[in-house]
Amino acid sequence: MTRADGRNADELRPVTLTRGWTRNPEGSVLVSFGDTRVLCTASVTEGVPRWRKGSGEGWVTAEYAMLPRSTNTRGDRESVKGRIGGRTQEISRLIGRSLRACLDFKALGENSIVLDCDVLQADGGTRTAAITGAYVALADAIAWMGGRRILAASPGKVLHRSVSAISVGVIDGEPRLDLPYEEDVRADVDMNVVCTGTGEFVEVQGTGEHDVFDRALLDKLLDLASAGCVQLAEAQRKALAS
Repeated sequence: MTRADGRNADELRPVTLTRGWTRNPEGSVLVSFGDTRVLCTASVTEGVPRWRKGSGEGWVTAEYAMLPRSTNTRGDRESVKGRIGGRTQEISRLIGRSLRACLDFKALGENSIVLDCDVLQADGGTRTAAITGAYVALADAIAWMGGRRILAASPGKVLHRSVSAISVGVIDGEPRLDLPYEEDVRADVDMNVVCTGTGEFVEVQGTGEHDVFDRALLDKLLDLASAGCVQLAEAQRKALAS
């Protein structure tokens, strides 16, 4: 079937990773998946949370937020509401878990890195774009730390694998890769898949939104997502080599 943007079912939207997009953080990347744009920054501090002190291990955490007019209608800032929404907390934790999967915390030493992922424009796949961009921002921050000799080991030992993420789903009976908003909202089955650069799964979030799915369809969706993450890992590699 023809998609609204003319892509094939197994085709990613155009992906760009622009490093150094802001000058103050130790790592910053503007990531675009089509019309979805997320600013990912990595901020380094010496020391770790109290429960981690004395362990010799570092820590990485993440925060996710959407700008008020990143969508078609303005949403109130959660800081004004006085509480963080459940969706925001869920995505923040997902990003943190995903990025921690690529780190050796002993090699990081007792240092902390906070990854802030702010959605500038949302058109589906904001959490997967955030994970993909945050990895590149994290890599730049760790390289910055290595240059100042504040790591317990070399940057290559700290960040020992890459991580990216992509959405897949079933729309009109067809498995599709990298769903924009207009597909995401009507998907019968919707999944977000996080993979390492060598093909292992970090996390799989799958839901039968309007229909159930069997093992054969699950396998098709995972194969589609794995192939997409291979392409994203190559985009990350090229961005970091530039």
